[in-house]
Amino acid sequence: MLSRTADNLYWLTRYVERADCLARILDVSQRLAYTPVTYGGSTNEWGSAVLTAGCAEQFIERYGPLETATEEHVVSFLAFEPENPTSIRNCFEVARTNARSVRTALTSEMWDVINSAWIELRNFPNRALTRDELARFLAFVKETSLRFDGATFRTMLRNDGYWFARSGAQLERADNTARILDVKYHVLLPEKEHIGGPLDYFQWASILRSVSALTAFHWVYRDSVKPWLVADLLILNRQMPRSLAACYDSLARNLDDIASAYGRQGPSQRLARSMLARLSNRSIEDIFQAGLHEFISEFISDNNKLGAEITEQYLT
Repeated sequence: MLSRTADNLYWLTRYVERADCLARILDVSQRLAYTPVTYGGSTNEWGSAVLTAGCAEQFIERYGPLETATEEHVVSFLAFEPENPTSIRNCFEVARTNARSVRTALTSEMWDVINSAWIELRNFPNRALTRDELARFLAFVKETSLRFDGATFRTMLRNDGYWFARSGAQLERADNTARILDVKYHVLLPEKEHIGGPLDYFQWASILRSVSALTAFHWVYRDSVKPWLVADLLILNRQMPRSLAACYDSLARNLDDIASAYGRQGPSQRLARSMLARLSNRSIEDIFQAGLHEFISEFISDNNKLGAEITEQYLT
C-alpha cells in the first residue's frame, strides 16, 4: 500500500473519532452546566470543555479568558468555527477529503456514511442553536461515528488498509478518553467540593454518560459511582471498548498485523507493546497513589509519541 493511501485512511478514522469526542464533550458540558443549584455546582463547565478539547489558546485569542466562556461561544467554536482546525465541521470536512482521496480503498458503505454526513451537516443553521437543536446536532455527530465505525468493522477486508484505519481510530480514542478523565479530575470539581459529595457523584455519572459507559459501569461493579471505580473502568478494564487498555490491546494487535504483512517490526510496535504492558501491570490503587493526573499526562505524552512513530515508520 502507498504511504499516501495509508496516511489518508489513518487520518480519516482519526478525524471521525475526534468529531465524536467533541460531540461527547459538548454533551457532558451541557449536562454539567445545567446541574441543579442544590448540587452546589459553581464551575464554568464551558471553559473546561475547551480545555478538554485541547484548543484553549486559540479560543482565548478569539473570545477571551476561559473563566468567562459562554455556551454560545464554546458551541460555535468547537462545533462550527471554520478557523478552528479541530471543530466538528472541519473534522468532517477533512475526513470527507481524505475519503475522496482514497475512494477506491473504501467500501461503498463507508463512503456513504461520510458523504451523507457532510451533506446533512450543512443543513444545520449557521447561528446559535437552541437547546433542542444542539441536542439533535450532537446526536447526529455521535450516530455518524457509530455508523462509520460499524461500516468499517463489517465491510472492510482485514488487510493493511483496515489495520491502518483501526490504528488511527484507537489512537485517537485513547487520547480522548484520557483527556476527558483528566479534566474531570482536576478542573470540573470545585476546590471547596468534597470528593464523594453530591456534585462529585453527578459529575462522574455525567462523565460515564459522555463515553457511553454508565450502563457498563453498573454491569461491571454493581456499586454506586465512585471515582476510583470509574477510573478503573476507563483506564484498565479491557472489557470497556473506550478504556485505555482496550484501545492499546487493539492498537498493538493491528500494528503487529501490519508488521507481519510487511515483514518488519519497528519502533511503533515496540512502543505500543510497552504501553500495553504498563497498563496490564498497573492497579488502580498504584495509579491513584502516584497521582492520576501525572499518570494521564504521561500517557497522553506517550500516546502522542506513538502517533509520531507511526507517521515516521509508515506514513511519510
